[in-house]
Amino acid sequence: MSKRALAASLLLASLICSPVRADPTQDLQALVKQGQFSQALERADSILASKPRDAQVRFLKGVVLSELNRGTEAIVVFQKLTEDYPELPEPYNNLAVLYAQQRQYDKARNALEMAIRTHPSYATAHENLGDIYARLASQAYDKALALDSSNVAAQNKLALIREMISVSGSKAGRPAAPNVAAAPTQAPKPAAQAPAIVPSVPAAAKPAPAPVTAAPAPAVAPLTKPAPTPAPSITQAPTPVAKRPEPKDEAPPQAAAISKSVQSWASAWARKDVKSYLGHYARDFEPPKGLNRKAWEEERTQRLTKPGTIEVDLENVKVVSVNGDRATVKLRQHYRSANLSTSSNKTLNLINQDGKWVIKQERVGG
Repeated sequence: MSKRALAASLLLASLICSPVRADPTQDLQALVKQGQFSQALERADSILASKPRDAQVRFLKGVVLSELNRGTEAIVVFQKLTEDYPELPEPYNNLAVLYAQQRQYDKARNALEMAIRTHPSYATAHENLGDIYARLASQAYDKALALDSSNVAAQNKLALIREMISVSGSKAGRPAAPNVAAAPTQAPKPAAQAPAIVPSVPAAAKPAPAPVTAAPAPAVAPLTKPAPTPAPSITQAPTPVAKRPEPKDEAPPQAAAISKSVQSWASAWARKDVKSYLGHYARDFEPPKGLNRKAWEEERTQRLTKPGTIEVDLENVKVVSVNGDRATVKLRQHYRSANLSTSSNKTLNLINQDGKWVIKQERVGG
């Protein structure tokens, strides 16, 4: 999914559900919804000429600049918003999106950490931070392999990270790149004070104009602007010492291929690709609950073709043994759908069948 489609889909949800308000901000949102970004930018500038501190309009201007591929200008808009309204998590999140698109992952991480510090329950920022850590890990393992191409452990870890990024990008059509947040709303304050902006109006507040977003983030109390994190001190280079021999990696030679097959199985499951999913099971797979193979396939097909999206995340995937054409893998599985959310340990017994590692048996638990 392109950046434009992502931002438009999120804005569209808020626009469709928003109450009708005949005001300039509504007109601005209508232009964004219609993809008329040049006109939207002119309208945003016109509104800001008389309301320069309107956080919502400034936020939408940043989104429009992003859609127009004017990322540098969009960064300036979101950066200024974080300075003027440090209590809002959304500008930090969208700032991180832009940094990630420029492959500035350290800056993206810092912005997301600020979003979470401001709003600890901001799920989007937590998810995006996980994606950024995966990108940083991939870079680190690439560097390790550039220095030592024979490092088997780094090869296996890099394969797992890349497969994880691929699975993350396939879930429910969500791209591996971070998501763009919906526009924040603002709550009016007494005229004697500078207006404090929060993601939504608390329930106890007096009636205020209807917010633009239909499902704003939970209200959070304004926080004081945190002191900037000091730059790390530069230490003197250590005295070179003789390099000690590194311990031999004990990972089985087939571990990378086995792990890749397991991640591919989870990816097919998350995509609801029935043919690919069933293809990851051996011809003599042992179904649970005493079902025969045909009944089990019919049950799985029925579940995978139900309406709605699913997410399948694997962590701590470990190839614990390989004996010829048989292997055992242990992992932690997280499954989420509209009606169910579970996390469990799982053991997979695999066999190499026709040159491909497939599942012979799966069971919950260690």
